[in-house]
Amino acid sequence: MEDVLTAKATIQILKPAAEVFEAIVSPDKMNKYFIEHSTGRLETGKEVHWKFPEFDDRFPVLGKQIRPYEYISFDWSGGVEGMLVEIALESTPSGATVVRIVERQMKKDDAGIQQAIGQSEGWANFLACLKAYLEYGINLRKGAFDFMKE
Repeated sequence: MEDVLTAKATIQILKPAAEVFEAIVSPDKMNKYFIEHSTGRLETGKEVHWKFPEFDDRFPVLGKQIRPYEYISFDWSGGVEGMLVEIALESTPSGATVVRIVERQMKKDDAGIQQAIGQSEGWANFLACLKAYLEYGINLRKGAFDFMKE
């Protein structure tokens, strides 16, 4: 048994992979469903800063490997060794896209278990927001976490 944990989430979005990819790497699209602001487009080797509406802080995000329309990876851990978010885009014969997210790796202790649970919950929310935005033009995140500001 491994000594590390991963967070995972998957969903199918009824849009082509190119459109899903752009919605994840483009700040002009991400701010319509996930973040409030980004300092730039997510690219390989580039650090950007994300600002979420419910937090005052800005979070550094380092693009690790970006392959258009199929794979996005980044580190937003602040440099913790072994931490990586991987987003795989799989086109289906019908033209939809299966989005699989894995965030690794958390220690297999009480804190790591809580982190893995929280990150899995967060990525499931991200995917629901992404789907709602791309398929219906709805921002599910708007106001959803205002209670966290208190």
